[in-house]
Amino acid sequence: MKFKEYNFIPLLFAGDINSYSMARSFYEEYQIKSIVYGKYHTGPNCNSRILDYRNNINIEKEETFLDIVNGIAKANPDKKILLIGCADSYVSLASKLKKDFRKNVVSPYIDYELMQELILKDSFCQMCEKYGIDYPKTFVYSKDMGENMDHGFKYPVILKASDSVQYLEYPFETQKKIYRIKNIEELREVIKDIYNAGYHQKLIIQDFIPGDDTNMYVLTGYCDKNSKVKLIALGNVLMEEHTPHGLGNHSVIINEVNEEISNKVVIFLEDINYIGFFNLDIKFDPRDNTYRFFEINTRQGRSNFYVTGAGYNLAKYVVDDYIYNKKLEYTLADKKKLWLVIPLVLAFIFVKSKKYRKEMFSMLICGKVVNPVCFLKDMGFVRFLRFFKTHISHFRKMNLE
Repeated sequence: MKFKEYNFIPLLFAGDINSYSMARSFYEEYQIKSIVYGKYHTGPNCNSRILDYRNNINIEKEETFLDIVNGIAKANPDKKILLIGCADSYVSLASKLKKDFRKNVVSPYIDYELMQELILKDSFCQMCEKYGIDYPKTFVYSKDMGENMDHGFKYPVILKASDSVQYLEYPFETQKKIYRIKNIEELREVIKDIYNAGYHQKLIIQDFIPGDDTNMYVLTGYCDKNSKVKLIALGNVLMEEHTPHGLGNHSVIINEVNEEISNKVVIFLEDINYIGFFNLDIKFDPRDNTYRFFEINTRQGRSNFYVTGAGYNLAKYVVDDYIYNKKLEYTLADKKKLWLVIPLVLAFIFVKSKKYRKEMFSMLICGKVVNPVCFLKDMGFVRFLRFFKTHISHFRKMNLE
């Protein structure tokens, strides 16, 4: 496997499919080897030849994170270190500490104050209200409200933490990313578990929007350093994971175009002077034919390769912007690809819609299918065994063994 030298080094943080997808994007565009840091020596980055994977259990601590970034920058004074966070905690650190990085570190993120305002779900709802963006009916609950949980919605309702970064710092046995609550008794019990674990920020209780996974959408894009949106790529989520910690993670996506949604996002982000990658979760509400925005991630999402795989390489956008100072043109992505991280047979079993099954089959026949971790150029024997084991495990997760 051949690599090329450039005047920059991609430095990625996280040990999951998000960081591997970005490392693959960098390799496919530039044949460059990224340095990737994660907490544990496991996951899709292990045994990869397209990246240099390193693990450090303390990487989410400010001092450790800063030492690693500046250490790599110091060791490579003639190169720019392009810092890309691939999980919320690392993106927050990249923003919060960017004034403390060495001069050759490029941290393409908004200021920490704006980032906090966006990633806290209660303040994001307030922003949606201001910009006329539809979002689920929401009740904000804080610990000091005690038994006052009169949200006014019919059950089931959705419960989630406003601060997802802090929430994950306090794990507990029954912890889930998102809860679908059946009644008031369950709501009280889950809220008690969350706060007893140590979490102390607000909780979000929302009206449940009916409809299966095919009503879900993901929007990924990029704002240049002048706060101008340069890429909008919408994907129709055909299937999600339904495990406790994976609920809301995408399993199958097909690219789609919706100018109305895209225009709202452009106006919103440019008005708040956003920069860098962004990712929004959206669901179509059949009750009033609206598209309701759930949250914004101030980074590319874990399913980001549905964009690169369709022909819009995410790595190229940030490199052209910050390394080569090129003027970027606005692109509304309209090419299609079938992105998935589960066996094809499971996609055809669980996606019930004839319309989408037909579209998936069409993509398959045309060879327009991509799995971000199934990269033949990077598939050594040990890596293949790991990939095969993980791939087959989806049958067990979905109770099909």
